[in-house]
Amino acid sequence: MPNEQLPGIEQAFGVLRQFARSRRSSSKPLERCDLCSAGLAHEHPHLVELATRTIVCACDPCALLFDNAAIGKYKRVSRRALRLADFEITDAQWDGLLIPINMAFFFRSSPEDRVVALYPSPAGAVESLLPMETWREIEESHTALMQLKPDIEALLVNRVGHAHGLAQAEYYIAPIDDCYRLVGVIRMHWKGLSGGTEVWTEIGRFFSDLRARSDVASGVLHA
Repeated sequence: MPNEQLPGIEQAFGVLRQFARSRRSSSKPLERCDLCSAGLAHEHPHLVELATRTIVCACDPCALLFDNAAIGKYKRVSRRALRLADFEITDAQWDGLLIPINMAFFFRSSPEDRVVALYPSPAGAVESLLPMETWREIEESHTALMQLKPDIEALLVNRVGHAHGLAQAEYYIAPIDDCYRLVGVIRMHWKGLSGGTEVWTEIGRFFSDLRARSDVASGVLHA
């Protein structure tokens, strides 16, 4: 009789072994630090490689090496997110920036010593030649732009709803990795000529998340 119970016991231990293996495999890090190969948690710091504008995953010890770095190959990406409540770019100013769509981000590049304008597309981030006269006009009337941290923060603009009369334009000071994440969202989910329903749902989710974790700040220079 005891021998008849063994198959059931072995089966139970087999299930437990499989469960333990699955727990061990699921606890393994999904990503590794691009500098030292240490395992990373889902939420981890990012660096930007200045020469190539590449976003690099980093562990906390490696990221600390590049906190407030003024020179070097990398900078640690800022986590500051601000929604500029009273910021405004007029339709005439936007047309003057020569951005072909109603979504873009702008940041100051230290290696190039200039402001770079990028907009998302199904093929990735596309750089637009930025007319500096129009940009200076916008910058001079918005103190927030003068406080942008070079390379690691950007002015992120979403005028899609505004262009269609559906919503107010949104303006953020956003971490540069978030801006590139938006590019990735669009590239991953875009279908056909108009993008399809899925991509606009994902874009809406991206801005809802950014809005929820952003502090509200003024972006206008008051006399």
